Amino acid sequence: MAQRDYVSRGKAPQKKKPENKKRGKSQVKSGPTASFPIVRLVIVVILLIGFAVFLWSIKDNASSEVDTEVVRPVAPTQEALPELPKEEWEYIRTLPGYEVEVDVAEQEKSDKRYLMQCASFRTRAQAEEMKAKIAFQGLEALIRQSSGSNGEWFRVILGPFESKRDAEKAKHSLRKVNIATCQIWYWNL
Repeated sequence: MAQRDYVSRGKAPQKKKPENKKRGKSQVKSGPTASFPIVRLVIVVILLIGFAVFLWSIKDNASSEVDTEVVRPVAPTQEALPELPKEEWEYIRTLPGYEVEVDVAEQEKSDKRYLMQCASFRTRAQAEEMKAKIAFQGLEALIRQSSGSNGEWFRVILGPFESKRDAEKAKHSLRKVNIATCQIWYWNL
């Protein structure tokens, strides 16, 4: 059997379409689709006429019971209005006489002092940069150098604070400027 080479064979010859002698004129189809736009047009016209007749028929059915006379408001006279009552509030007289007494136990002063560590860096330059960011918030930071088994570290520390509440206040002010790594610890200096 001989093998055929389909690539070298080329394209099959195409059949030519018969040319219309009347190129400029379109052919009008006959049958049920030719009358479809006319049927649609007739339906739309009938609906519009029906709607107009409906509107004309309801225009005369308006209720004649409605009073078309314009009612003008009568201006009230001073005699027709009752007198305004005099307002009396009892709490205005009694409030200054009240005193509230609250027993508050005084907080005991402890010798605990709180420190807050915000960062720990390998280089002093990084620690100084963090100290400057903290200084822009009005807080004073210290850099403590510490040596351990894993090398030398520079810790950025704030404090000492007398109470944990003061330390929390400083922590929240630093959190506003995206310094969220601070931790509060009880340390002895």
